[in-house]
Amino acid sequence: MDLRVAAYAVVVDDGGRVLLAHWNEGRKAAWTMPGGGLEEGEDPEHAARREVREETGYRVRVDELLGIHSRVIPATRRTTPGTAVPLHTLRIVYRATIIGGRLRNEENGSTDRAEWFTLEQVRGLQRVRLVDISLRMSGML
Repeated sequence: MDLRVAAYAVVVDDGGRVLLAHWNEGRKAAWTMPGGGLEEGEDPEHAARREVREETGYRVRVDELLGIHSRVIPATRRTTPGTAVPLHTLRIVYRATIIGGRLRNEENGSTDRAEWFTLEQVRGLQRVRLVDISLRMSGML
């Protein structure tokens, strides 16, 4: 079994909109929380800050740990073709606040754009389950 540890951020603006990134790898594109895999030896809070910056252009302060979500993805459901083993994902979710930067899209990455959405708009989006999981952890859902 493979293991992937990743860190994500729930970022909400003054109007209550949530920041999402559009994931374009795998079987189908979908909206997700900004974040991603830890680099070898990287602190999870640093990873969350780095990933938000890479995917959205914003610099954030990590405010608090919201929770950790564990999921095992069977080999047949993995996004990497031809993978013969399941993937255990540990997703560390933080609340974060913007402290600088400006909205921009990632180039040549696993996401291709970032946008702000109201909760009503989020409900109508094609999204990964992590969005709802993270929003429940934050108390928004």
